[in-house]
Amino acid sequence: MKSQFSRACCFTVSLILFLLPASHASILSFFSEKEFNAFFPKHDPFFNYTAFQKAIKEMSLIKVKIEKRGNWIYKLSRTDLRTGKTTVIRQDPDWETDWAKVMPYTLIQIDYADFCNGKDPAQNKKEAAAFFAHIAHETRNGVNGRFDDGLMLKQELNTDSPYIIPNKIYPPSKGEKYYGRGPLQLSYNGNYGFASDCILGDKNILLEKPSLLVTDPVLAFKTAIYFWMTPQSLKPSAHAVMTGNWKPSEKEIKSGYKPGFGMTINIINGSIECNKGETLPAMKNRIDFYLHFLKLLGVREEKCNCSCGKMQPFPA
Repeated sequence: MKSQFSRACCFTVSLILFLLPASHASILSFFSEKEFNAFFPKHDPFFNYTAFQKAIKEMSLIKVKIEKRGNWIYKLSRTDLRTGKTTVIRQDPDWETDWAKVMPYTLIQIDYADFCNGKDPAQNKKEAAAFFAHIAHETRNGVNGRFDDGLMLKQELNTDSPYIIPNKIYPPSKGEKYYGRGPLQLSYNGNYGFASDCILGDKNILLEKPSLLVTDPVLAFKTAIYFWMTPQSLKPSAHAVMTGNWKPSEKEIKSGYKPGFGMTINIINGSIECNKGETLPAMKNRIDFYLHFLKLLGVREEKCNCSCGKMQPFPA
């Protein structure tokens, strides 16, 4: 039985979500629940429209500030718009050292309400098509070219690999595995911990219980939105790429990097699918899904930089 305090908290959260500006959920104005189900006709009931809707609305209440010294020393601050409180959720041990303070400083502000929610409706639909293409490909279990098999798998079919890499900030919990789970198949302990920090304000929640991503559909969708919106290490976010907010440096141009859908493939699975020519089936399937969803959403890509076939993958 819920306490009076619990009921009050639930009422407050519901009221806040109800009062959110409609623009915070603009992606949901592109299609109805019926159309969403048609986009993913064989989807597992776990990946339902209501959970996606709730994930978008709740993520729009979170902002994260990423500060970096050099490429690998982080300080993360998370703002919860429900309370207005900003909390430092991560500050690496070397952050205040003298040698770190003289390294190049980078500041990135992430507002998760910006997910497919810019000023240009056509651009928002292109971003949504790219997001849908990736979640469909990552969770598919069917036949190439039919485009009916997205959001079918909650986790990888092969769960033998633990996906653990030594990480002082996000160490694995004993006995847990961090194989791909959720719409974008979140993998590795570092990604689970980073996602848990940004989404929940506590790295330990997903590090200790990675299986939450196959029991809580709202949280599963949140990890996909988080991964889409959040740059990590040397990679820009897929959101920045699809909205034109990322511009490649001269060095990146030499690596074949260019704005467009192909760059999002590099961000999500570049080491396996990029710089391997134009015929790799997995890369082609992502591109075909993207073109499929562009058509369903009623937008066109006149000049599509869709391939990563000649792009260098990001360093591990």
